[in-house]
Amino acid sequence: MIEANRRGKREQIVDAAKQVLARDGLAACTARSVAQASPLTKSAVHYYFDDIHQLVDLAMGEHVTAMVKALRQAADAETDPAEKAWAVVNAYLTTFAEQPNAAFLWFEYWIDTGRHRSTETVGATLGDMHTLLSEITAQLPVEDSAASARMLLSWLLGTVVQQQVQPNTPTAIRQELNSILRNATT
Repeated sequence: MIEANRRGKREQIVDAAKQVLARDGLAACTARSVAQASPLTKSAVHYYFDDIHQLVDLAMGEHVTAMVKALRQAADAETDPAEKAWAVVNAYLTTFAEQPNAAFLWFEYWIDTGRHRSTETVGATLGDMHTLLSEITAQLPVEDSAASARMLLSWLLGTVVQQQVQPNTPTAIRQELNSILRNATT
């Protein structure tokens, strides 16, 4: 019972951190702001988490897990492998277009973990995306699905940044995707 209560409170804190991160960004995610977004106190945040970085890692991991789940659903809605790839790319870019702060949050998080601590969590989230893209590219006539997935992931990350600065049309993005996939064919 005590363990379930502890787990429940940690989940409340992580949910509050997810809200703060999505709404206000990485710099605003403090123990105080998380406590204000939850039914718990700042002391509870410190009690249940060693430091704010541990909490941010968990919250960001949950954000990415939810996104990968949504991308898998987009892929599963299609039967044609090329359409699966487009569905994932379109859903990925639409997420960031509809939530522009999410793109900034993601890159802020990468920079922060690179500067101040281990990049294991970022690596794991990239691994989740790479796994999904590898599964999709394995269904396409490409020479090396893992390499194609890495190339596609790098292109997606760059495209997210470009879409924030100088948006391209879905038609142009689809043409770029088709070109990448054509160049990866056997």
